[in-house]
Amino acid sequence: MRTKGAQITIACVCLVLGIMLAIQFRTTATYTPDYSTAQVDDLAYKLKSVTEERDALAEEVLSLREKLKNVRENNQATADLQDEVQKSSLFAGILPVEGKGIILTVDDNPRTLQPGENPDNVIVHDRDILYLVNELKASGAEAIAINGERITAMSEIRCAGTQILVNTNRISTPFVFKAIGNPDMLENGMKIRGGWLETMSIMGFQTRLQKADKLELPAYNGRIKFEYVKPLELEKKAE
Repeated sequence: MRTKGAQITIACVCLVLGIMLAIQFRTTATYTPDYSTAQVDDLAYKLKSVTEERDALAEEVLSLREKLKNVRENNQATADLQDEVQKSSLFAGILPVEGKGIILTVDDNPRTLQPGENPDNVIVHDRDILYLVNELKASGAEAIAINGERITAMSEIRCAGTQILVNTNRISTPFVFKAIGNPDMLENGMKIRGGWLETMSIMGFQTRLQKADKLELPAYNGRIKFEYVKPLELEKKAE
């Protein structure tokens, strides 16, 4: 009986021990570290690749920023150049322009000539046109046209028989001056005491001056050619 009981006890102990060993084996078999060596190596490789890609992208971003800066600088330089070209074109009068200003109309003296009187006394001459243009400029005119002819530094105003040449084109009375600028300043400048417009009015010539909220002046369409003049070289300027 004791032997049989001992056998049973040993069997139970062995069973329990076997169950415990099985459980321990199963736990050991199923337990592994979070990452195996191969996985760690793979992750390390991926991390290195991502880091290299990030560095490459960072360099590309810096390069793109530099290119963008250059583009902006070039665009600004181009815009500045275009602005200077436009200003030069405005100064030269080769662009049509618009703005407020005044309209001045001048016509011959309508009175009847006396026998033997010189007809030149009652007609508008080229010098009258020149004096009026100069007074318009002195009064602040930024652009001037006479009978549709834009006045520039290259414009000539001279007599051609009973007509007047402006930009090699013949114009005749009435002479209509259109000047863009501050209307008040232009009006006051032309109406100044002792000015040529007042002188012409006293002499009997027909004159009319009015302000305009909007004037449109054509571009200079005459010949532009330089045969003798050329820009001064920078080296000579420095001297």
